[in-house]
Amino acid sequence: MNEKAKTVSEGALRLGIAPGDTLLVHSSLKSLGGGFTPADVIEGLADALGSEGTLMLPALSYITCNAAHPAFDYYETKSCVGAIPEYFRTSVKGVVRSVNPTHSCCALGKHAEYLTSGHILDETPCGENSPFRRLMLLGGKILFLGCGMNPNTSMHAVEELVVPDYLFGDTVEYAATDAEGKKHTLRCRAHNFKGVAQCYYRLATLLEGDELRCGFISKAECWLVETRPMWRKAEAAYRRDQHYFIDFTD
Repeated sequence: MNEKAKTVSEGALRLGIAPGDTLLVHSSLKSLGGGFTPADVIEGLADALGSEGTLMLPALSYITCNAAHPAFDYYETKSCVGAIPEYFRTSVKGVVRSVNPTHSCCALGKHAEYLTSGHILDETPCGENSPFRRLMLLGGKILFLGCGMNPNTSMHAVEELVVPDYLFGDTVEYAATDAEGKKHTLRCRAHNFKGVAQCYYRLATLLEGDELRCGFISKAECWLVETRPMWRKAEAAYRRDQHYFIDFTD
């Protein structure tokens, strides 16, 4: 392991990531400072998680796979959430991807198949069989590596429990191709955030103690969230006020 990967591993362990954890990572490569590659980040996080851990990254594709272009391919559809997830998706041996037109995830490790295998059954982006729900059921963690706490896709899964009035738009019919080349027709309700600013950073005011840990990996400011209290407290906040985590922009 090179020095950059070692820096990531040591920083992750200091932050509270432990061997055997199931970890979802939202990330910004440039936040780490010069010289880091996606391979360094993946190698370092995998080292911190160890042989019994599971690493998951989003492979969201809503920019290119949508009502205007309703086609998803397990191998060919690119993710739109940065260099680290796309490297993980395309270049790391053993990674598996969930089948969902807009909100797929890629995973590697002990629970990778469980996390990704049910997503094709859902008719919403972040439903009951999604990797985001299953991450919570496993008691997993979410690392925000240099990107702030706003790009928290798991919060869409919590929103789908409550269904606030801004959440859903039209249902779209997609042609989807899975890892074996099998064709599927998927009907999925689209999220609709037109006129809405997501404010998921407000979650930080609800979490206490080790439910939210803060620190640095290299130059990247990081937050580590425990999913079970996050889900419980976020759902309660939505049920008190369905607009708690958004601002209207129109």
